[in-house]
Amino acid sequence: MKVAVVRNRSTDGIINRFGQPCPEVYGKQTVQRVINALEAGGHTVACIEADKSMLAELEKFMPPEADAATGRPGGIVFNMAYGIQGQSRYTHVPAMLEMAGIPYTGACPLGQAVSLDKVITKILVRDAGIPTPRFQVLSRPDQYCEGLRFPLIVKPRHESTSYGLHLVRNDEELQAAVLSVVAQFQQQALVEEYIDGREVCVGLLGNQPAEILPPVELDFGDRPLKTLIWEDKYHKRSDEPWKICPAPLSADLSAAVRSLALDTFQLCHCRDYARVDMRIDVFGKPFVLEINSMASLGPGGSFVRAAHEAGYDFFSLVARILDVAHERYYGVSAPKDTCAAGTTAL
Repeated sequence: MKVAVVRNRSTDGIINRFGQPCPEVYGKQTVQRVINALEAGGHTVACIEADKSMLAELEKFMPPEADAATGRPGGIVFNMAYGIQGQSRYTHVPAMLEMAGIPYTGACPLGQAVSLDKVITKILVRDAGIPTPRFQVLSRPDQYCEGLRFPLIVKPRHESTSYGLHLVRNDEELQAAVLSVVAQFQQQALVEEYIDGREVCVGLLGNQPAEILPPVELDFGDRPLKTLIWEDKYHKRSDEPWKICPAPLSADLSAAVRSLALDTFQLCHCRDYARVDMRIDVFGKPFVLEINSMASLGPGGSFVRAAHEAGYDFFSLVARILDVAHERYYGVSAPKDTCAAGTTAL
């Protein structure tokens, strides 16, 4: 079938430069690997920029099927777009596709918005009885942070990939971190208690029910800062943590983190695939930190590592993501083309 890989590479296809720019972008090599996997799976693929030209390009690439009686779209979008600018940027492409009547992989606008708002995520899981670190939301560095114990984690409310994350140990560092987040990211700062212990993440793949992938533990070794920061995720540190999969957890603890991950996935209205990040304290109690509704498909990422442990190579993982999305819309796996060209390049 026709599959459009939609992603952001250029930031020029807008009407005005207005609002917080998106700091994230999928790497060119990862996008190409996804294209290669889809073509190897028998699909006709186009790579389309997620900007104001997107809907016109999609209509040219995959117009509605000839049988007007079905009203069925002529293809599906494999969504790799983080957005260009503004608030709730993960929602922009899904909302445009919903309006245009085009099916796509991944969470709907509601799921993307809830997951990208770390505060809403924490409120949802807390109210459902899922442990999450105690927190407050600050808009100014001079606001009093009541009832939280140092050390604290400070991070932007609406960012992903650990952008703007600080570990602070006193009031002076807290004020500086809040000021940095508010000034740099133009949004509130989420301040939460740091959970001393282990860090694990759990990937989920599919729907009703989602397949729970083997937990991955991040081993920080002797590194003083035992929490993941953006330099780790972009491989810019020499002491980047090792990813251990499956995480060496007891049977009871493994069952607990898997259950918490699935509950979080469902509470946050995620679909098709996602990753839940947790900390486990020194007493063995897991705490949900956040959920990533667009878990990275980069080769060094925890989601891909967990999928490999579950028996998926990269091509079969991409095929599975496409199939679970297609099954959600139509009840069957994505049909293959008999004459897919297999020559799409960025």
